[in-house]
Amino acid sequence: MSVFGKIFGFKKDEKSVSTGEAIQKLRETEEMLVKKQDFLEKKIEQELEIARSNGTKNKRVAIQALKKKKRYEKQLQQIDGTLTTIEMQREALEGANTNTAVLNTMSEAAKALKQAHQHMDVDKVHDMMDDIAEQQEVAREISDAISNPIAFGQDIDDDELERELEELEQEELDKDLLGVELPSVGADDIPSKVPAKAAATADKKKRVVVEDDDDDMKELAAWAS
Repeated sequence: MSVFGKIFGFKKDEKSVSTGEAIQKLRETEEMLVKKQDFLEKKIEQELEIARSNGTKNKRVAIQALKKKKRYEKQLQQIDGTLTTIEMQREALEGANTNTAVLNTMSEAAKALKQAHQHMDVDKVHDMMDDIAEQQEVAREISDAISNPIAFGQDIDDDELERELEELEQEELDKDLLGVELPSVGADDIPSKVPAKAAATADKKKRVVVEDDDDDMKELAAWAS
């Protein structure tokens, strides 16, 4: 039987213990060895005190006390080495226990993930994402259309309107010029354009003359009848 078998009380025909049980046993052994260390340290102090008090009085008792101190120190040294070995083994078991727990958790998570993916078809997922993207684009276009204000006449060219207005003004000016009786003057004296106010005055005088002629004709017709 090995040294650790003697310490832990293991037997060859015993069933293997779990990692958690082995860690617990190692901790219990550590506590027992630490207590034994404290006991041996106290015994060493006691034997030193005996050797000091009998060094000059009783040499044989003093030497016997020193021998016991040496034995206690040797046991203490062995316990120190054993504790170091046990601590290393416990730490290794604790690390293995942690790794086992982590691996078990990861294994369960992998199984759950695999089970979740069994109900999913990658092609269908891609098709669904394409449909979502298409509908989002439609929604964006609708939102843009709704948010833009309705503007009437945006297709009309302002320059074209300006040109048309100038043409209308020129037509009115030409009409006014046609109704004005111009004096006989040389070609060089005729202005290129007649002011609009003068043209309007001439047109007004023309209408007055026409109205007077109409009144005379009416009086002549009444006299003849």
